[in-house]
Amino acid sequence: MWPGEAVAAAAAFCGGAVVATALAAFIIELGIIPRFAGITHTANHILLYETCLMLGSFLGNLVSVYEFSLPFGKIFLGIMALCFGIFLGSWIIALGEVVNVFAIMSRRLGLKKGTALIILSIALGKILGSLLQFFLWK
Repeated sequence: MWPGEAVAAAAAFCGGAVVATALAAFIIELGIIPRFAGITHTANHILLYETCLMLGSFLGNLVSVYEFSLPFGKIFLGIMALCFGIFLGSWIIALGEVVNVFAIMSRRLGLKKGTALIILSIALGKILGSLLQFFLWK
């Protein structure tokens, strides 16, 4: 490896670490991790959740930089896609809940009932869009 490549690799590594840390700090600052811990009654594991979040962000950056693949097949890919989708959907809904998007939207639209149906529609739309992208667009 040439000295210029080593410097570029170190810069990319440090940049990925900064982005991973910023993402984790953003999620933690918004109170999403404590909210999940409160809902699941596992508040004594918050440090473990935050560590897993940091580790996942960091490893995700490494995977995106080095682009290696794991030979587990399409079934594993589908399971991982489902897990990623659940995480992303949960994060989006929790973010919306933390910043009171649904309460503000309900008040502005004059909704007295049906907020749960709107949230369910958002989730079903996300699922349908993900399935269409996964199975139809290659």
